[in-house]
Amino acid sequence: MPYPMQLGFQDATSPIMEELMHFHDHTLMIVFLISSLVLYVLILMLTTKLTHTSTMDAQEVETIWTIMPAVILVMIALPSLRILYMMDEILNPYLTVKAMGHQWYWSYEYTDYEDLTFDSYMIPTQDLLPGQFRLLEVDNRLVLPMELPIRMLISSEDVLHAWAVPSLGLKADAVPGRLNQATLTSTRPGVYYGQCSEICGSNHSFMPIVLEMTTLKYFENWSCAMQQM
Repeated sequence: MPYPMQLGFQDATSPIMEELMHFHDHTLMIVFLISSLVLYVLILMLTTKLTHTSTMDAQEVETIWTIMPAVILVMIALPSLRILYMMDEILNPYLTVKAMGHQWYWSYEYTDYEDLTFDSYMIPTQDLLPGQFRLLEVDNRLVLPMELPIRMLISSEDVLHAWAVPSLGLKADAVPGRLNQATLTSTRPGVYYGQCSEICGSNHSFMPIVLEMTTLKYFENWSCAMQQM
């Protein structure tokens, strides 16, 4: 969960999100150094009256300021491509869950089970229990086992939606007639909140996502209980 006045990312709970945070810091440091150099040169040009005529036609300087940006772009592109391929790679998922977006709630289907599907609606403010978050709690949470690769299949029944959980580094569009795929792995148990990140109508901000990452034993007990209901 984010906290009030938070400026950075939420705490990462998946290896992909940790990689994204490292890449963010890496790129931000490069941008900071470039901005500092440009600011220094601007201040120097505005405060000094000296003119260096020998640098007005210097091939060495032109070579440096042509090659350096290319090197910097490569330093940004290589880790970016690495993370991009990591996000698309799915090897032997333990579980497959299909999330369907509706106006304005989510439906979840555990495709590995014979009959395990349910809808997830936001809990109205007047029905909240003490300690629950307004506009973020749902009546049926998506329960998943931690420390295991899980494949999410995301689509929509009506309009464009987006299934997003910031702490897991997940955001996938839910497009009618199209099945998008994403993978998630949580490194620790907990409850993680997300929301639809696409403007899908008047109640766009009232279809939250709640993931409950638990141990494998608890998940098996929960799935058995849900199938018997």
